[in-house]
Amino acid sequence: MTSSVVIVGGGLAGLFCALKLAPRPVTVLATSPLGEGASSAWAQGGIAAAMAEGDTPEKHTADTLAAGGGIVDEAITLSMAREAGDRVRDLLSFGVPFDKDLAGHLVQSREAAHSERRIVRVRGDMAGAAIMQALIAAVRATPSITVLEGITAEHLLTEGAKVIGVAARDESDRLTHYNASDVVLATGGIGHLYAMTTNPKEACGNGISMAALAGAVIADAEFVQFHPTAIAIGRDPAPLATEALRGEGATLVNTAGKRFMLALHKDAELAPRDIVARGVFAEIQAGRGAFLDCRSAIGERFAEAFPTVYATCQSAGIDPTKDLIPIAPAEHYHMGGVLTSSQGRSSCEGLWAIGEVASTGVHGANRLASNSLLEAIVFAARVADALPNALSPVKVTEKGKAPAIPFDPDLVDMLRQTMTDHVGVIRTKTGLMTAIWTLADIEATGEAPEVTAMARAALFIATAAYARQESRGGHYRSDYPEANPALAHRSKFTLDEVRAIITTVLSGT
Repeated sequence: MTSSVVIVGGGLAGLFCALKLAPRPVTVLATSPLGEGASSAWAQGGIAAAMAEGDTPEKHTADTLAAGGGIVDEAITLSMAREAGDRVRDLLSFGVPFDKDLAGHLVQSREAAHSERRIVRVRGDMAGAAIMQALIAAVRATPSITVLEGITAEHLLTEGAKVIGVAARDESDRLTHYNASDVVLATGGIGHLYAMTTNPKEACGNGISMAALAGAVIADAEFVQFHPTAIAIGRDPAPLATEALRGEGATLVNTAGKRFMLALHKDAELAPRDIVARGVFAEIQAGRGAFLDCRSAIGERFAEAFPTVYATCQSAGIDPTKDLIPIAPAEHYHMGGVLTSSQGRSSCEGLWAIGEVASTGVHGANRLASNSLLEAIVFAARVADALPNALSPVKVTEKGKAPAIPFDPDLVDMLRQTMTDHVGVIRTKTGLMTAIWTLADIEATGEAPEVTAMARAALFIATAAYARQESRGGHYRSDYPEANPALAHRSKFTLDEVRAIITTVLSGT
């Protein structure tokens, strides 16, 4: 039997995997032109790698365990940390211009919750864009990689329990089957399931939905990371007001001008990200609003010190030297996804997952800063190593035109607002039940495949959050505000198990 590979997704994980497969032939399906629909291109941080003198993979692993809420897979995380240096060197070989000192050594910075300076960056906050630019150029120059842009995967092709390809639609509504012995999902996260997100519209949970329909196990779906200070000016995705503003002394206030974080944590505005996000969310839900006040702390220095945020505010008619900046928490990263082995294999034969769509066990309940890009390249390389040495081109079968079913934008808005209101920063049993009712109804009546796929992915998050009766990492239940030691383990659900929870909720039992 001949072997062939199709990669679904043109972000960092997908392109890195394709490059590591070279010179073996591979086809990459990308919904948008390369670089335009990938969350990785927007990453401002960098890649965590224990490469500096005095740092070790063991220290990196310890920091990851501390951040992960007690459910990080230590063995897999240590192996990832040990491979970090080699993967960074791979990126250098592909032309990524990481910051270096005058002696030619990598400049490494420190981020929150890291015990050492281990973040490799590009021009301070341009790592994601620079990495993607370099990888796109390398991919374009590699003859063995076929990139098809403007192609949206709709479902996985299966034969019994085995995945044998992908059914996808182009921008002219032509349906095509890409038959392959192995499918690698690199479809990104779930940000667009929320009304407020920092992610592009392509991050809509499609990979989770497709994998679940094929029978794959989805892990840790309830663990969602929110950024506390997205600028609430009606843009989708929402621009960020960097945490550095609070580091410079900016405060968080409500409509009455009251600093609400003072009562919530000893570090007030500089409390951990999840605590700040909950504080902001609570003020908004109570109708008191939430704002970032930079007038005294930064004032006239704003344009020079924070030009990106300043330009964003100006474009919305806000002068941050004189005006309050409206903020709201925004979905930022998903720790959950398709359960994979240490080699990136899903529970379905022939299906692999890498990047944010995967749940490898290295993030646990809360991602450590700059581990996401590292995870993407480490597991992309592992999948490439594990795939057959001899590959043939993907078999392409045209299925003709199949006009897309138009979706109701109001239905999508309802879905996203439901997730923000009830499956967001603060969760309750009543709110989660409301979300499950609403999402189940949308999935059943949405008709358009894009909407039903979004609802299916959203239901995994909502039902996993309903089932986890505690608070841990990115999952906070105000009715169960403490962590339960008996629940210090990862969650794992199939679609059938999610359906059983939905049935229980809908029946009121």
